Parts: sequence; structure tokens; C-alpha cells
Amino acid sequence: MSASTPLTTTDDSGDRGYRRRALVAAAVGYGLDGFDLLILSFALSGIIASFGLSDVEAGSLSTITLLGAVVGGIVFGALADRHGRVRVLTWTVLIFAVFTGLSALAQGYWDLAAYRFIAGIGIGGEFGIGMALAAEAVRADQRARATSWVGVGFQLGVFAAAVVSAPVIALWGWRALFVIGLVPAVFAFVIRRGVEEPETFIRARKHEETEAEVARGNLEKDGVPTSFGAKIAALFKDRDTVKITLALTILTSVQNFGYFGIITWLPNYLSEQMDLGVTKGSLWTAVTVMGMLAGILIFGQVADRLGRRPAFWIFQAGAIVTILAYSQFTDPSALLAGGFFMGAFANGMLGGHGALLAELYPTAIRATAQNVIFNIGRAVGGLAPVVIALLSGHLGFGFALALLPIIYLIQFLAMFLIPERRGHRLD
Repeated sequence: MSASTPLTTTDDSGDRGYRRRALVAAAVGYGLDGFDLLILSFALSGIIASFGLSDVEAGSLSTITLLGAVVGGIVFGALADRHGRVRVLTWTVLIFAVFTGLSALAQGYWDLAAYRFIAGIGIGGEFGIGMALAAEAVRADQRARATSWVGVGFQLGVFAAAVVSAPVIALWGWRALFVIGLVPAVFAFVIRRGVEEPETFIRARKHEETEAEVARGNLEKDGVPTSFGAKIAALFKDRDTVKITLALTILTSVQNFGYFGIITWLPNYLSEQMDLGVTKGSLWTAVTVMGMLAGILIFGQVADRLGRRPAFWIFQAGAIVTILAYSQFTDPSALLAGGFFMGAFANGMLGGHGALLAELYPTAIRATAQNVIFNIGRAVGGLAPVVIALLSGHLGFGFALALLPIIYLIQFLAMFLIPERRGHRLD
């Protein structure tokens, strides 16, 4: 599947002011996603105490949220390709904000699980729509940096959650964290008023509408998918595309499994098993998140200068080494420094997925591809909190963490199936 044309630095990306607004909207939207997901991690101890849950049941709340994200990713990705990136991004923010707020009213496991699932549906649209918006708004030679900034937005949201969670819980309890989750509803209206659709999308949509009378079935005469089923089918339309879709699914699955496996239980591990306490555990987790943030920024620079494949290979090798090392640390100082580097390599690749997916699929299905593939990865990643809980219960968190490098080796091999499209103009 050709989603880009030869090297150029002049995409139809609008003026600089528009590019900034589009990037801020995409980054803040994804940042709210990160904030929501991590406050659940910090609330788990209180939820366990309030409802008498086991660690596996508590971990399943993260899994349920991410399963909802798969549903939302598929639905909202297709809607964004049809109705616009900005409009549908607004819808997704409203959904997850409202149901995050309702989580504060939960009276037991099942109603909380229902709220988390529906909030996950809203969360599922954030990644793909924001990444598509960012990729379409900037010049080709800055695409990886742009999508990395969207990833930075996610980490800033996670960082904010790591900083505010402990004092909020200390003052008002775990339910107050979910009340804060209502704030993004305000931001949804700011997005809709301040950002227009990218020119790349508008041009592709006009072409689709012009050709719509040619065929009302799945595909138009020039192969542009129009129906929901056709957009999904286009991800598997030929052998080369199937290989790319499979490889990207492996990449996003490993990314999410590693991330959620680490971040869901890290605060609990540091505060209880490493005897750091809630406050220090939060601070140590915040340093790991700062490493993730720095890694994303560095990855964008490396990917735009050296290429996508070299950047991924460097960071995958780094993830293998640093996770193995961290799993052996017991000294607080080593955990602090090691957490920074582990976070940088394990999650630095996040922004790169947005650039890869944008370059490998055309505009007509770009948001669909972003959301479907990334959220399948999130569904696989959603198993990590439960898997880590099961392994930790028998073997300890350190041993469970030491097994993670195996999946990064699989990701390393999958990169051989992905073509290099650095700097190509989007179709």
C-alpha cells in the first residue's frame, strides 16, 4: 500500500499558527487520555480496600478500560475518516470525561467496570485521531517529531496524574481522582472552536464525495474505500499490506503490553515491595514518566534524521537492556536513575507509531488504520496488568519485569517487515 510519495519537505500543511493549534489539540487530547489511565493505577489501592477486590480483579479494571478502547478505536477511527478529525476528537473527549467522572460514584466492582469500559470507548479514539491530525498538519520532514509531540502530551498527562494523585487521595480519597476526570469536557469545546480540519483531509474528503455517485458499494472506481467494512478490509487488501498491518500490530501490542505492564503496578511495587511508601513511590514513578517523556522527544529527532527503522531498533535494544537491569535493582537511588532510562527506552517509541501508521496508509483510511491497529495493541497490552499480577503473585514483580525483554525482541524482528517512508508526502 502506497500512502506516500517521494521525499519532500512541503506537505500541504497550512500556516505555522494552524500547525501549532493542531498539534496542541492532538497532544492535549491524548494527554487527557494518559491522565485518565494512570489515575486508575493510583486509585487501585483504595478501590481494593473499598470493594474488597483481589489484585487480579483490580488489575482487570485496566484491562476492561483498554478493551473498551478497542471498540472506541474501531468506531471512532472510521467516523474520523468520514466526518473529520477535529469533530470526532471532540466527541471522544466528551465520552471519556463524563464516564470517568461517573466512576467516582461507583458502589462496587461491576458498575465501576461498566463506567471504565464506556470511558475506554472514548479513550480509544484519542490516539489515532490525534496522530492523524498531527501527521496531516505538518511538513513531511517533521512528521515523526510532530507525532512524538502528541506522544509527549500523553506522558505529560501521565506525569500530572503521578504528581497529583498522592495528595488528592490523602485529602479526599480515591473517588476525587475521578471527579477531576470531568475537567476534559471543557476542553472538548475548546478543540472544536479553535482548530479546523487539516487540508490533506479536506482534499481527500472532497474527492471521495465527488466520486461517491460512481459506486455506492464498498469501493469506488479508483479503490478509495467508502463504507466502514471497506475501510477495515483495506487494511488487508493484498499480501504486502497484510505484512505491514501484521508488523504494526506486533509493534503496537508490544508497546502497550510493556507500557501497561510497567506503569500499572510500578507505583504499588515501589511503595509496598520496595518500602518507599506512597509519597516516594509516586515521586519515583514520576521520574520514570519523565524518562518516558524525554525518550519520546529524542525518538522523534532520531526518526526524522536517521529513519524509522534505525530509531526503532536503537530504542528496542535499549529497552531490553534497561528493563533487565531495573528488574535487578533494590537500592532506592538505583531505582530512581534506572527508572528514568527504562522509561526512556521502553516508551520512547510511542510517538513513532503515529508517523509510521500515517505514512503507510492513505488519507481515506488513515484514522481507521491508526485507531484499529493501535487499539488492537492496547487490547493485547490490556492483558499485561492481569498477567503481571499473576506472575508477581507467584514469582515477584522483579521476575515478571525481567521477562518483558522477550517481547521487545519480537518487536525488533517485526521491523524487518516495515518499509522505510521517512519524509514522503502523504497521499
